[in-house]
Amino acid sequence: MICIEVVSGHDDRSCKFDFQTDASEILRMMPTDQSHRHFHFIGICGTAMGAVAAAMKDRGYTVTGSDQNVYPPMSDFLADKGISITMGNIPEGVSLVIIGNAMSRGNVELEEVLDRKLAYTSLPELIKNEFLQGKRNIVATGTHGKTTTSSMVAHILKFNGHDPSHMIGGIPLDLGQGGKFTDSDFFVLEGDEYDTAFFDKRSKFVHYLPEVVIVNNIEFDHADIFDDIDDIKLSFKRMLNIVPGNGVVFVNGDDSDAVDVTVDCPAPVIKVGVNGQCEHCLDNISFRSGWSSFTLNGFKYEIPMDGEFNVRNAAMAVSASLFVDLEKSEIAEALANFSGVARRQEFRGEESGVKIIDDFGHHPTAIGSTIDAIRQRYEGSRIWALFEPRSNTSRRNLMQDQLESALSKADGIFISEVPDPEKVSSGELLNIDSIIEGLRTKGKIAFQGSGSDDIVEKLIPLTEPNDVIVVLSNGGFGGIHTKLLQGLR
Repeated sequence: MICIEVVSGHDDRSCKFDFQTDASEILRMMPTDQSHRHFHFIGICGTAMGAVAAAMKDRGYTVTGSDQNVYPPMSDFLADKGISITMGNIPEGVSLVIIGNAMSRGNVELEEVLDRKLAYTSLPELIKNEFLQGKRNIVATGTHGKTTTSSMVAHILKFNGHDPSHMIGGIPLDLGQGGKFTDSDFFVLEGDEYDTAFFDKRSKFVHYLPEVVIVNNIEFDHADIFDDIDDIKLSFKRMLNIVPGNGVVFVNGDDSDAVDVTVDCPAPVIKVGVNGQCEHCLDNISFRSGWSSFTLNGFKYEIPMDGEFNVRNAAMAVSASLFVDLEKSEIAEALANFSGVARRQEFRGEESGVKIIDDFGHHPTAIGSTIDAIRQRYEGSRIWALFEPRSNTSRRNLMQDQLESALSKADGIFISEVPDPEKVSSGELLNIDSIIEGLRTKGKIAFQGSGSDDIVEKLIPLTEPNDVIVVLSNGGFGGIHTKLLQGLR
């Protein structure tokens, strides 16, 4: 017989429960094989959700999922892993439901989870509980550059034989996929400040058990969940408050808002930048076609990328790599062999002497920096900027003047209509007509297009050999890259 005594935390009173079961029977009933656990992912075809689901399947768990947007390559990837995708109901016997960030009340399966009182969690919390404990977690954050910076760090580690786990919001060309889980001590994560789930409005990065945090920069973004820049800074401060004393925070020492969030941080803080107050001094920045070079504390590094913002990303990646005891020469060799990230100034093709570049940029700062880098690389070329205002911030007029200023760095500009304008509150919708008028006043060729087909039809007759077209969107933009290449033939 087993006697269990339960002590109340309120008044130290206790009560005893006697069970007519011997210890061997209790142990027999306790599960020793966790493979019976069944995880169900709502929104499984998202890049991160699919990668984690596959990793859980590889561990021997039962994994199912559901999604409204089931199409290759993710559907094929999941099928190859033996993961079935259901629609409309949660299978019986599910141990835990993982609810994707895009899910909201009204989703049929989400409502079923709540009605049936099933256990559920968010993807970041699952990652923390299943993959991050005991790891040396390196988290790259910031409004801009976190995808490229985290990709650089993961590449440097892999190049030097460490094969880290990584979860990155893009596809690093050297790594082949955005998510990978290994037995390495290192785990590199892109630390997204967007909210975690419908039931957890904290930023995703607060779940990532960081040892090393990179803060590239901080600007206002994600207008659908943050009220202002102070709201964003508060979220960063909360994340930095959990960095351990044996960890470190690398912050852009030239960004006052980024530096501000590190005040009172309990972990060591090292500023990286060009001003004299930075502990890691960035200097001797220079550019040549397709390449950038710089020194960090006197040691020279080169990257096969354009633009000062990529130099800053690289300086952060170098700093993090030095902290985990890689040699400067090892880091330099890895950086010189970095292939970049899909949809970050990605060359998509050339027809009739016109080059097509794809870029994820959708914030005014990122758009301006990308156009600057392209002009630097293709000196003397006329640059066309095609912009799709599809993010929750860019669809609004909050940064309308900044957007006009950024786009004015191009010679010609096309802006598509705002997708799903009904989702933006009255009076907050981006005024494209006003931006077009402002650009024309600045002497720019500027048009609004009703969609990708309309823009292609209007643009192609205006192009000349040696032109460069940069497509700026955080979505597919109606397949405009392929349409342009086909139309230019």
